[in-house]
Amino acid sequence: MHATLLGVLGLTLLGALHAQDTVPVQTDFQQDKLTGTWYSIGLASNSNWFKEKKHLMKMCTTVISVTADGNLEVTSTYPKGDQCEKRNSLYTKTEQPGRFSYSSPRWGSKHDIRVVETNYDEYALVATQISKSTGTSTMVLLYSRTKELSPEHLERFTQFSREQGLTDEEILILPRT
Repeated sequence: MHATLLGVLGLTLLGALHAQDTVPVQTDFQQDKLTGTWYSIGLASNSNWFKEKKHLMKMCTTVISVTADGNLEVTSTYPKGDQCEKRNSLYTKTEQPGRFSYSSPRWGSKHDIRVVETNYDEYALVATQISKSTGTSTMVLLYSRTKELSPEHLERFTQFSREQGLTDEEILILPRT
């Protein structure tokens, strides 16, 4: 029985790693074109914190800049009550352009971040695989240069989120702020 359980866990882990490797990265990614201000239009996740906070979430502003060593400084401003809260993250580049890693000291999690697709001046679709001691979760973000985005891009976000195994209850178009 113990060997069967280990075999099932091994296959599950292998499946999760394989699914993670099938997430595409933007072809010919150009990091400098990703910099600037973005609005979070959509958020999808199967994590517990998302399920608990989904009803409170609203659109936020994210500013992306390149550091001197070529990593990305990502500063997001979230509405929280009647104030705004800022969070800074450093996305470390990997050998694959368009793919980054991030470790959250606050939550003890490791993030595999991929810019799936973007046209740089309108939208960006970003997928993140999050690993914690309690397990893994998937998050998909849809960014826009403006507070509104075409129905085609919204549909692409929903479709891609479903392809990552997320359900309609785990997909949210964020209310404008």
